[in-house]
Amino acid sequence: MSALHYEVHGPSDAAATVLLSSGLGGSAGFWQPQLGALVAAGHRVIAYDQRGTGRSPAALPETYAIEDMAKDVLEILDATNTSQCHFAGHALGGLVGLQLALDAPSRIASLVLINAWSKPNPHSARCFDARLALLGACGPRAYVEAQPIFLYPAAWAAEHAQRVADEVDHAFAHFPGEANMRARIAALRAFDIDARLADITAPTLIAAAKDDTLVPWTCSQRLADGLSDVTLDFMPHGGHAHSVTEAEAFNRSLLDFLSRVSASAVPA
Repeated sequence: MSALHYEVHGPSDAAATVLLSSGLGGSAGFWQPQLGALVAAGHRVIAYDQRGTGRSPAALPETYAIEDMAKDVLEILDATNTSQCHFAGHALGGLVGLQLALDAPSRIASLVLINAWSKPNPHSARCFDARLALLGACGPRAYVEAQPIFLYPAAWAAEHAQRVADEVDHAFAHFPGEANMRARIAALRAFDIDARLADITAPTLIAAAKDDTLVPWTCSQRLADGLSDVTLDFMPHGGHAHSVTEAEAFNRSLLDFLSRVSASAVPA
């Protein structure tokens, strides 16, 4: 199995490690708006390119599942001598965190779930049907051109037009291939741990934007209703990638949560 690309930032002797897992794009670069704030707060931070994306090239099997992605994270934790981490995941990355909290709960000090979900919903299914149809009929360029529509609020995308154009060009240049993209979308569409939410006991920050056009904010509310130790952070605006578009506000919430969780942790 090919090695995964990961980056370690911040002090090696930090008391806590935060592992960042991005969404469908899979790239460590998604977390650039958070890295500086986390390191400045004294955290050791691990970011990685998910298998079959970016600098972690691999041909994914059609049967690739969120469980496999969780095993990939365990591989990184072992490789970096990380016994336990605060796990932050955006969308698909959040699903990986939920799965890891079920499969290896001792490795998770806390969860941060950003516009994530516990089971499929018909609106997101329609969005993915449309994206896959676009990919199949028109190819990768059209697929990545449409991506900002699902990630960002219209006003933000218009105001940051050059940045969005640069991101589209980068996504096209590093497109993981149609087969890998279809395998990754199939994995997130098959994910359903709704009946097992009560088994997850890690303190959890649930962050969502109410204007997310891809994942209804009610999916985050469902997570909050099913999990046992929850802090809610609902923003009125910011879209699916509100950790990018409203980074300052999101970072405040993230750092406050990590500080409170660390302060309340029982020493080993």
